[in-house]
Amino acid sequence: MIISSNIELEGITKISEVVGITLKKMREYAKPGISTKDLDNYGMQILNDFGARSAPMLAYNFPGYTCISINNEIAHGVPSDKKILKEGDLINIDVSAELNGYWSDNGGSFVLGQDFHNYSPLINASKVILHNAISKIKSGVRISEIGKLINNEAKKSGFKVIKNLTGHGVGRSLHEEPEEIANFKDHLDLRKFQKNSVVAIETFIATHSSYANPEKDGWTLTGDKGGCAAQHEHTIIVTDDKPKILTLCNAIWE
Repeated sequence: MIISSNIELEGITKISEVVGITLKKMREYAKPGISTKDLDNYGMQILNDFGARSAPMLAYNFPGYTCISINNEIAHGVPSDKKILKEGDLINIDVSAELNGYWSDNGGSFVLGQDFHNYSPLINASKVILHNAISKIKSGVRISEIGKLINNEAKKSGFKVIKNLTGHGVGRSLHEEPEEIANFKDHLDLRKFQKNSVVAIETFIATHSSYANPEKDGWTLTGDKGGCAAQHEHTIIVTDDKPKILTLCNAIWE
């Protein structure tokens, strides 16, 4: 989506605040002993209170209002009554939604309670890399250069990137141009970020794997070489200078 009016700016800003608030509240609500379905239902209530609709459910008939992935699950985890959260779990919540024809997307990984399994270095690397990547985005910058930055910083931190999960354009639908904002440099990708475009930038930083594969449920993704991954995501507007971060209220950097 390219912002072309104040009405469009207000629309995308509002839904971005909605998904950001929902993500923050879901993270605060998560506690040992509840199921991922309980957590998902809580997110659904928040979205409903704003009059927003779940984007994955609306766009893809996803069997949940939000995506909640735990431990070795990299993305698109299906909320379930059988998945009970435990102290020390690595949790990723991805919230995307639609309101009045505008769509926005954000996500974040965190450890529930005490970090028994030392996930913090992975999570912190993902946060820092996302921050550094977004800070370099402006009109005219090649999309592939941001992928190069993400991949190089992941390697320096001792991690890998998931190559088949990417950022994307967003605004009037959940996924739109520019599609596939990769976490590595694609030398054939000559596209550049455009002024006033709305994009979701997300990191997928992994311990062992480079690709994500679907599990038997057809949705949940896990790594091709095992291990785990952290994801952090903001929806932004590209400008001639520093981008405007629309989902900053999710507090994933705090």
